[in-house]
Amino acid sequence: MDRLVYTAMSGAKHTLEQQATASNNLANATTTGFRTQLNTFRSAPVVGPGLATRAFVVDSTAGNDFSQGPLQDTGRSLDVAVQGRGWLAVQTADGGEAYTRNGALKINQNGVLQTQSGQPVLGDGGPITIPPDTTVAIAADGTVSSIPLTGVPNAVNVLGRIKLVNPDDKNLKRGDDGMFRTITGAAQPDANVRLASGALEGSNVNVVEAMVNMINLSRQFEMNMKVIQTAESDATKATQLLSLS
Repeated sequence: MDRLVYTAMSGAKHTLEQQATASNNLANATTTGFRTQLNTFRSAPVVGPGLATRAFVVDSTAGNDFSQGPLQDTGRSLDVAVQGRGWLAVQTADGGEAYTRNGALKINQNGVLQTQSGQPVLGDGGPITIPPDTTVAIAADGTVSSIPLTGVPNAVNVLGRIKLVNPDDKNLKRGDDGMFRTITGAAQPDANVRLASGALEGSNVNVVEAMVNMINLSRQFEMNMKVIQTAESDATKATQLLSLS
């Protein structure tokens, strides 16, 4: 009887955790460049004295869905979308390096090119600085150029090249800030990664699939709770029969 309770109890617990992941996916259905989180169940034996007859249900993070999201034209010169595989490299608050697909960029008051959440965009030699009174253009290979609004017309100045990387998916780990980091060492620039200027990549969350998953998880939780109630009822009846004998 206790084996039944072990399985149902742990199953209900991790079903709630999977519901949290599904809710997070739904909440980010409109987040630029968001990657769907994937989860799965697996069994884990309970280690201890006696026979290995009991097992927990464990929620295992299978990884992330790295498929391409839909491209949306914005016409804004500071919006870029990674076409196919690849990532934009940004500098984190601790001076480290992280990777994102969110190409909605801006220029701060100091002229530094950064993401909407404030992380400087890394170039070949560090963060890229934009001079004042210029228009900015970002090429498909990540080259950032500026054209002055005054002075000599059509005087194009190359300011740097955005660091574009393409690490192995298995070497990427999602952080609490939603950006990805490599597990082993920093990723090297990849010249094959291309950008689409004036566009943004939408989230790759399938809203219908995520909603259906939420409903299935809710039913799984109810099923596990009914199993626990059934186990309690069977234990009570067994105790009554033993007391009569």
